[in-house]
This record gives sequence, C-alpha cells and structure tokens, in this order.
Amino acid sequence: MGKVVAYVRASTDKQDLSHQKLEIYEFARKQNLHIETFLEITISSRKTAQQRRIDEMLTVLEKDDTLIVTELSRLGRSTLEVIDLVNTLIHRSIRVICLKQGLDLHQHDMQSKIVVTLFSLFGELERDLLSSRTKEALAAKKRQGITLGKPKGTIQKSKFDADRDRIQELLQLGLSIRKIAHLLGYSNHLALNTYIKKRHLRGLGA
Repeated sequence: MGKVVAYVRASTDKQDLSHQKLEIYEFARKQNLHIETFLEITISSRKTAQQRRIDEMLTVLEKDDTLIVTELSRLGRSTLEVIDLVNTLIHRSIRVICLKQGLDLHQHDMQSKIVVTLFSLFGELERDLLSSRTKEALAAKKRQGITLGKPKGTIQKSKFDADRDRIQELLQLGLSIRKIAHLLGYSNHLALNTYIKKRHLRGLGA
C-alpha cells in the first residue's frame, strides 16, 4: 500500500482548515490509516490549479497512494474540473476518498468503475451543455448586431512586453532580431519579429 495524502482547502477561513484536518484525522484513526502528508491552502477556488496546489498534489501522488478530502468541492472550481481530476487520479491507480459524499474509489473496484463511468458521462454532458450555452450566447449577440471579438487593431498583451525597452535598445544598436531573441532567451525569433512589427519598435526613439 502506498502513502496517504490529505488535501484541505478553504477560501479565507483558516479555522475551516482545522475543522477539515480534524475530520480527516478522525476518519484516518477509525480506518487505521497513517496520513503522511497534508497539503493545505487558504485561497479562493477561483485561483489557478497551481495556486490551489493541485499540480503539487498530482506530483506528490503516485500509483497505489490514497488521497483524502472532506468533500469533492475542495478539488476544483467546477463540476467538470472535479470530475476530470478524479478520473485522472483513478486512472493513475490512486485511491480517492471523499468523506462528505461517502466515496471510496479504487481503479479495480466494480462500484468505483460505475461511479467513474458516471463521472465521465456527467463530464461529457457538462462539456456539451457549456458548448451549447456558448454557441447560443454568441448567436444571440450576433442577432443583436454586437460585433464579436476584439476591435480591429487591438494590441494584445505579449510575453515580450516585459523586455520591450531592452528589445528597443538592442534594435537601436543594430542587432538582428535573431540575435536579440538569443540574448533574451527566446527560442522563437519569428514571434519576436511579429511583436516588433506590430508595435512599430523599429525606429522608435531614434
């Protein structure tokens, strides 16, 4: 049997983290499970997966490990995200225990297979519904005469913006775009060339 990892998350109330940990500790005691690692975080579910330490959790967990959470909603911002994560864990042979829902999911357990199949169906249904709602919303805007997309000529943010002054300085020194990309650590000089053209950096400040 692998290690046992517990994941607890609260939006802002640190006291809620303590309640979750106590609930998990009590469950583990009754099931004679030793919790090796607690991944805890106090942050909004609207944050990215990395900020919610989901990526770290996926790195920590290995085949035959067990993940314990107090409830499914701790694992994601939406039903679809939760379903995708649980399915990923199960397919990696990681046991998932959700206390509130009374779920104890194993890859080779028949009941778990049924639940995971239902999760997959629900996930597919939610994707279809989301796609349908998006298409309907876009169609409604078109009927109202609303122009979709960014206005023509809008300049979007770019990864090159942080080095804009340096790029302009190097251009004024006469360096080629390929050389500038190399000096600044960019692998794609063609993208840099496009950036320079769109922002008309050549000749600025000359």
